[in-house]
Amino acid sequence: MSRVTIRDIKTFILKPGSVNLIVVKVETSEPGLYGLGCATFAYRSLAVKSVIEDYFKPVLIGRDVVHIEDTWHLLNYSAYWRSGPIEQNAISGIDIALWDIKGKMAKMPVYALLGGKCREYATTYRYADGDTFDEIGEEFQKLLDAGNTHIRIRIGKARGSFGGEELPVGKYQGQEGLKYNPALYLEQLIAVMKFIRREFGTKAELLHDTHERLDPQDAMRLAREMEQFNLFFLEDILSPEQGSWYQIIRRQVTTPLAMGELFVNPKEWDYLIADRLIDYIRVHITAIGGITPAKKLANFAEVFGIKTAWHGPTDVTPIGHTANVHLSLSCINFGIQEWAGISKIEEELFPGCPEIRKNGVYANDKPGLGIDFNEKLAAKYPADNETWLNRWQMRLPDGTIHAP
Repeated sequence: MSRVTIRDIKTFILKPGSVNLIVVKVETSEPGLYGLGCATFAYRSLAVKSVIEDYFKPVLIGRDVVHIEDTWHLLNYSAYWRSGPIEQNAISGIDIALWDIKGKMAKMPVYALLGGKCREYATTYRYADGDTFDEIGEEFQKLLDAGNTHIRIRIGKARGSFGGEELPVGKYQGQEGLKYNPALYLEQLIAVMKFIRREFGTKAELLHDTHERLDPQDAMRLAREMEQFNLFFLEDILSPEQGSWYQIIRRQVTTPLAMGELFVNPKEWDYLIADRLIDYIRVHITAIGGITPAKKLANFAEVFGIKTAWHGPTDVTPIGHTANVHLSLSCINFGIQEWAGISKIEEELFPGCPEIRKNGVYANDKPGLGIDFNEKLAAKYPADNETWLNRWQMRLPDGTIHAP
């Protein structure tokens, strides 16, 4: 094959479920050869699309597709000021698509280009949610019956109840907001964990995500309380801005800690890994710029005995989930893979999705990422760019805004 260059870049914003998804398609000078990437930042999707089409595309047209490392750094440095979720998701869409292209050119799956399989499947964890303990217990049993061995517990469906309040709870200072009561949240979480251990014993590993909502003092208290339940890990007990507190917490608790879904810059995680302050690195790979930096991060974490647990929520395209799986299969220090699931609609939109079997997810062995995108069908699921403005507005009972 002669030199292959980037001929065109297209960006698609669609909403087949609860959030906007962003797909990037990089077309090449070779007829029929293209790559697909995920650039999903659901809450600033138009901004991501603008960066790709107005700023990246003019620079990339005509560039050789094989020089992924050089292209990544070109895009990273091209605005002088670097990092941030808008910029990094835009880079990610291009980066993942280029890895997809390279795999197709080599007639190899991306995981083979990353060093090959270290395992046949990536062990996943699923969610047991409910508004009552009985509902959570029913979901827990269903997951056990399906073969799952790692289950995340959360009170309240969808985004959780955060302290026993119905959502949404009303208006604060003229804005729609979700009420968050830290004391009730801690009380309810401890109670539901006791319930699960009492009813199910150690039939599955337990996990919980605090979603960065805790103040440092409450984070320390919760980590101590969770020791009695022997969690697989406790996730994101602090916001990225409060990461230095891990130095204090680590000395006082034994609960395994996972951190990182909001990270966008290596300075947010380098000291946590190098000082062994966490046990699992949990970045959202599109928020850090795609497969290229994620593989480097995994290699860096391996040196210090830290395992991967890539973020795999609903606001990731199946392309992004597939990239997660290829990384998870090829990293020796893989720990666990979050799996929010892929809907039937998404399976139609993205032929070749990874396959979930019991408690593990498998990639197919097709070249590249092994996944495609039905552009015609995607037109039936237009983007929603109006309902996201208050999506993550969280307020304390007195109306004070709080990290979501």
